[in-house]
Amino acid sequence: MVTQKPKIVIIGAGISGLTAAKTLYTTQNSNELFELCVVEGGNRIGGRIFTSEFNGDQIEMGATWIHGIEGNPIYKIAQEINSLESEKPWECKEGKLMDKKVTITEDGYEVNSSLVKSISNFFNKMLAFSSGEGNFQDEVCKEIVESINLENGSTKNLSTGSFLRKGLEFYWNLKKDQENVEVFDKWSRKSLEEGVFAMFENIHRHYSSAGDLGTLDFNGESQYCNFPGDELTIAKGYSTVVESLASVLPSGLIQLGRKVTKIEWQNDDCDLKFENGDGTKPVKLHFSDGSVMYADHVIVTVSLGVLKQGIRDDFAMFSPQLPSFKTQAISRLGFGVVDKLFLQLSPSTEECGYEGMNFPYLQMVFHQSDAKLFHSKIPLWIRRTALIHPLYPKSSTLVSWFTGKEALEMETLDDEEIIDGVSTTISQFLANSKHFKNSDSAAAESCVKFSKVLKCKWGTDPLFLGSYTHIAVGSSGDDLDVLAEPLPKVGNYGKNSKNCPPLQILFAGEATHRCYYSTTHGAYLTGVREANRLLKHFQCVDI
Repeated sequence: MVTQKPKIVIIGAGISGLTAAKTLYTTQNSNELFELCVVEGGNRIGGRIFTSEFNGDQIEMGATWIHGIEGNPIYKIAQEINSLESEKPWECKEGKLMDKKVTITEDGYEVNSSLVKSISNFFNKMLAFSSGEGNFQDEVCKEIVESINLENGSTKNLSTGSFLRKGLEFYWNLKKDQENVEVFDKWSRKSLEEGVFAMFENIHRHYSSAGDLGTLDFNGESQYCNFPGDELTIAKGYSTVVESLASVLPSGLIQLGRKVTKIEWQNDDCDLKFENGDGTKPVKLHFSDGSVMYADHVIVTVSLGVLKQGIRDDFAMFSPQLPSFKTQAISRLGFGVVDKLFLQLSPSTEECGYEGMNFPYLQMVFHQSDAKLFHSKIPLWIRRTALIHPLYPKSSTLVSWFTGKEALEMETLDDEEIIDGVSTTISQFLANSKHFKNSDSAAAESCVKFSKVLKCKWGTDPLFLGSYTHIAVGSSGDDLDVLAEPLPKVGNYGKNSKNCPPLQILFAGEATHRCYYSTTHGAYLTGVREANRLLKHFQCVDI
């Protein structure tokens, strides 16, 4: 009787799953060592990397940036496949976008750039301090932390939001003699500074994926790190990276439309394996179409959002349930929703004053403390949006960012409601602005029009249920490490053990990297890590 080769199944054809598959498949004599396949619940590869098209422009629905190029494996791949240059413009193409940056209140008043720069510098100094990249001798930031410590007795569960808000109080004290801030109707100096500060908080919400900065752990911020060097976008599209990874795999190895609904595995209380033909396998996968598949090793690369749902009793993705140390880590870690909204400017907007669709890089300042001052025509789901800007200079495609509950609400709205809400909002911002050339303010208030929109739906897509990971208050980098631990561990079971086979379930994906969580390079490196874990295991066992 021919002995069956061990079977490795990778769940998810995102960048971590494809990287693991490539690493395993390209290992010398891998075909003799094990059988390999990738099962993907969706109808495409790439996961949270998804280059698409809108209004004739290439857009990124998901991952956009290479965060640091020095030593970054994503940058290396993009270089090798010549994806960093294109004859056509692309999203976030370096140009003069930032030169056109303007900051305007919801009443249409332009905020002096010196005030914006002053708050920006202070805000970024606090972020650098919390991330460990700043000067830890900075007296102001040390005073802020000490003040919080005195008030609360500890900074153990300090949130980034609390730290930043305390910092705003210090900013006001530092600037209390500042008399040269230009204020407007309905805006005091303090309320204007708070509005600008909140704008930067909202930008950090979509950077971090924390819908509420009050849930983002201050001490956990120092866990995150980037590669050194520039941050770049990929001219020919981020999807070229995953296509490159998949190109080395043979036809049929990746199975699309295969959504896993349950993973049955053997914990150390079991001594049975699932019968499969002429052999036995310790893991049984159930799919949404009712079919099953047996495996010796499964690399789970689904998002943290899917894992959070999967450990709920009403879903029970794992049988038996994952051990408590795993479920507790999954529960504690944060996983937020960050959505982009792409909008096509109507040609009528050009007639109202934007020559060549020369739309500014608009930073939006909303009233914060007094709801009576909220502009009645601006929907609440837009009020925590901070930016809207062209895809590249003079593009008629604009992009804006939504986070948390506002992103989830936007996902439920139909296109017409979004178009109406954003058109009304941007018209209010620009009606009194010198950047708007129409002198008839009544006409200007309804002049900015959008003809088409495309929204991301990461929060409600059942294959993702969110965008990327952050360390929430009550969690820590240790939880990221716990999430990365395989079940059962190699150290618990030797090859001659009478207990269950080791390494039945392995975990990869951005949520399993202590330093590079939330990034594509973090996901890539975890795919390599888990593939190498199995390769090392095969060197120590009889095949």
